[in-house]
Amino acid sequence: MAEYTHVLATPPEGVAADWTIDQHWDRYSAEDHATWDTLFARQAKLLPGRASDAWLKGLGVLKLDRPGIPDFRALSDRLMALTGWQVVAVPGLVPDDVFFDHMANRRFVAGNFIRRPDQLDYLEEPDVFHDVFGHVPMLADPVFADYLAAYGRGGQRALGLGALKYLSRLYWYTVEFGLVAEPEGLRIYGAGIVSSYSESRFALDDLSPDRLMLDLARVMRTEYRIDDFQQNYFVIPSFDELLRLTVETDFAPLYETLKALPDIPVATVVEGDVVLNRGTQDYARRRDG
Repeated sequence: MAEYTHVLATPPEGVAADWTIDQHWDRYSAEDHATWDTLFARQAKLLPGRASDAWLKGLGVLKLDRPGIPDFRALSDRLMALTGWQVVAVPGLVPDDVFFDHMANRRFVAGNFIRRPDQLDYLEEPDVFHDVFGHVPMLADPVFADYLAAYGRGGQRALGLGALKYLSRLYWYTVEFGLVAEPEGLRIYGAGIVSSYSESRFALDDLSPDRLMLDLARVMRTEYRIDDFQQNYFVIPSFDELLRLTVETDFAPLYETLKALPDIPVATVVEGDVVLNRGTQDYARRRDG
């Protein structure tokens, strides 16, 4: 498929008022589908015993194991019956207000392009594999589906309060790079991890990163990096607890408190942290040395 400009400030020609486009499933090439199948096969082999029970169940119930890039229309039909969500195609990274409006109304925006075969291990911007394989299985879980809709409503409010920086960090450390404590041990549910072959192993196995229990204020003060493995992962006790924290917290006074506090750098443990695993933080030395 054609390359898109993936960071957008104004709607390109032919885009609907809500920034959605047709997926144009029929335009995917055989190479596009083969790339999806290659990515799917290696992640599906790796993730049992690593991914959360909810994510694994979602993968099965949504029939994502069928060959080729999923058709958003069929996928949305299955999702709608389960949790009222649908998947809508967009031409790239859309403005924040558009993103939050879709999410608040249970529409998950997904890029319709797929990476090239020489980009299997790393892509800076989210493609259809990251968006659909990584995110969509969790939308089949009723509790997490409610959390993401609540997050969308919270995002709309955060825009008006000048607090998007803080809420974005919550998304990063839950929806993208979250871990959950299950009876068998820590498991992955964040899309940025489950869609990455290398970080699926690093997040659970490597001694370098800190693994800390999630605290809302702490997470929203914590910086993150987008170009490498995370050096702190935050763990939730359950999706029910994540949803409870989200809907029962009045974020407006919390934002005001956070504005008076310094940000917390990555790879930092602070007083009050509940530390599950204190990392060695030697990843940077191994990477650079």
